[in-house]
Amino acid sequence: MNHTETYRIGIDIGSTTMKACVLNGAGECIFTDYQRHNANPRKAALEILGRMREQLGEHTLQMMMTGSVGMGYAERMNIDFEQEVIAAAEVISKKYPDIHTLIDMGGEDSKMIFFEEGRVPDMRMNGNCAGGTGSFIDQTATLLGVETAELDKLASLSDTIYPIASRCGVFSKTDIQNLLARGVSKNDIAASMFRAVAMQVVSALARGVEVKPKVFLCGGPFAYLPQLRVHLQHVLELGEEDCVLPENPQCVPALGCALKAKGKYYTFDEIESLFNNTDNLDVIADSGLEPLFEGEKEYEHWLDGKKGFELPKGDAISEGDYYLGVDSGSTTTKVVLIDGEGKMVYSDYSFNSGDSYRAFSEALQRMTSKVAHPEKVNIAGSAATGYGESLLRTAFSLNYGIVETMAHFMTARAIDPKVTFVLDIGGQDMKAIFVDNGSIRRIEINEACSSGCGSFIMTFANQLGYSIGDFAKIACFATRPYDLGTRCTVFMNSKVKQAMREGASVADIAAGFSYSVIKNCLFKVMKLHSIDELGEIIVVQGGTFKNHSVVRALEKMTGRNARFCDCPELSGAYGAALYAKSMKTPQEKPQTR
Repeated sequence: MNHTETYRIGIDIGSTTMKACVLNGAGECIFTDYQRHNANPRKAALEILGRMREQLGEHTLQMMMTGSVGMGYAERMNIDFEQEVIAAAEVISKKYPDIHTLIDMGGEDSKMIFFEEGRVPDMRMNGNCAGGTGSFIDQTATLLGVETAELDKLASLSDTIYPIASRCGVFSKTDIQNLLARGVSKNDIAASMFRAVAMQVVSALARGVEVKPKVFLCGGPFAYLPQLRVHLQHVLELGEEDCVLPENPQCVPALGCALKAKGKYYTFDEIESLFNNTDNLDVIADSGLEPLFEGEKEYEHWLDGKKGFELPKGDAISEGDYYLGVDSGSTTTKVVLIDGEGKMVYSDYSFNSGDSYRAFSEALQRMTSKVAHPEKVNIAGSAATGYGESLLRTAFSLNYGIVETMAHFMTARAIDPKVTFVLDIGGQDMKAIFVDNGSIRRIEINEACSSGCGSFIMTFANQLGYSIGDFAKIACFATRPYDLGTRCTVFMNSKVKQAMREGASVADIAAGFSYSVIKNCLFKVMKLHSIDELGEIIVVQGGTFKNHSVVRALEKMTGRNARFCDCPELSGAYGAALYAKSMKTPQEKPQTR
C-alpha cells in the first residue's frame, strides 16, 4: 500500500471515555469519534476502528496514543504515547497561536496550560482529587436522579446559586441532600453544582496565576454542557468573545496525538489485531485476594446455606392491630408494617431524593391502597428511626423515635438471639454493634467518610456502565479480584484507572470493591485489632448486603459465616416496628396523611 495515502490517527483512552481523531495528508481532520468505554477499552476501540474503516476505506496509518488508561495499552501494544497535556499543547501551538490559557476537563482529571511567548508552556493537572471533573458532575446527576445531559437544561432554568462543596464528593452529597430537604429546586442545584465545579477548577489549577484570554476550552463536559461554560465564564469574568470552543472539543488530546504521530505505519487489520491481543499481553500482579466463589455451583450451595434467617411474613393486611416502623435514611425511605406476632405484612422501599416527608407520605398512600377496608385497620403503635426520624415523628404524629443502632439490634436479635456482632451498611453510613451476653457493649459508626457505603459502590458501578445488581453479580464470579485498598471515593478513582491500565476485568474490579468495603469497615471504621472481637455470630444488615459479593468478602476476611435475612435493606424499619410493638401503646391512632 502506498505511503502517500497515509493518515495519522490519535487515540485518547481516558478513565471513562475513548476519543479518536484522524488527519489526512493535508493535516485536515476527516474523522472524529467519542464514546464511553464502560471499563472495556478494547471493545470500544474495535467499535471505533470499525466505524473509522467504514468511513475512510483502507489506508495505512501512523498512530499515537494518550490518556490515563491509554498509557497501559500503548505500552502493551508498543505504540507511541504522549502525555495528555503535551498533546493538547501541540494543538494550541499548531492551530491556535493566539490562545493564552487552555482549560481541559475530563472524566476524572482537569488540566490548565498557560502560554506566554518565549516561554515554555506552564502545564498543570489536578492531583488525586476528582473535584471539578466530569465524574463529579456524573455523581451529582445520579444523586438528583437525572441523566448527566439533563443537568444542562435544569441549570439553564435556575434562579439562585447556593454554596456546594466541590472539593470532595462526600461533602457535596451532604450539601446537595440538605438543599433537597429544604425544597430547593433541581434547577438551582444543577446550576450551583456547575458554579462549584468552575470555582474548583480555577482554584485548584490556577493557584494565583491570572487566567488571561483568549481561553481555549476542551474536554467532554465543556463540549456537552453549555451551562458549565457559562458558569466558568462568570467565575473568570470573561465574555463570549474571550473564549474559544473548538470543533469537537472533547477530542483535543486525540487531535494533538494525530498531529504528532510519526514513525511506523499500520493497516486497520494490524491495529485491530493489536487490540485483540491485549488480553494475552495483560500481566496482573497477584493481589492475594481469593475469588469469592469458584463458580455458579458453589454460589448456589452457599445461598442454600443462608436459608432460615428470613424475616417472618404474615398474611395480607386485613383488620385488627398493626405496628408501623419507618427508617428514613439519607437516600432511601423504608416502611414496614407488622402484626401482633411480629410478622411482616407490608413493606415499602423508595429513594427519597432528599425529601423524607414526601417519600413517607407517598409510601403511606401506597400502603393504604393495598387495604380493602382501611377503617378496620388500627395502627396500634408506630416508631421512626434514621436520618429523618425527628421530622417524620413530628409531622405524622408517630408514637416513638428510636436510635438506629437499637432498631438494627432488635432486628438482629430477631434473626438470631445469640448474635455477637451486627454490621449495618447503608447508602452513606455504616454502623457496627458489638454484643456481649445479649447486651450492646460497643458501637462504632463512620463519620465524614462514605467510602465502603452503598453510594460508594453505586457510584463506581454507574461509572463503569453497570447497574448495582449486575455489578454485584459479576463480582461473585471474578477469577482474580483486584486489590483496591481502602481509599476514599476520590482516591479510589486513580486506583481503578490503574487496575484498568493493568488489564483487570470489570468483574475483578467489582470483586475488589467488595473486599474494599469490608477492609474499610473492619480496619478504618472499627479499627479492629483482632477478628475475635466480632465473636462467632455475625448478622449483616442494610441495602449494601443485598450485594452477596460483599457478604462473601466479609466471610472470607473474618472466617465467620454471616447471617442475613431476605430483605436486609428493611432491617431498620422492621426494628422500629418491633420497638413500637414492644411498647404496646394504646394511644391515639397516628395520623397517616
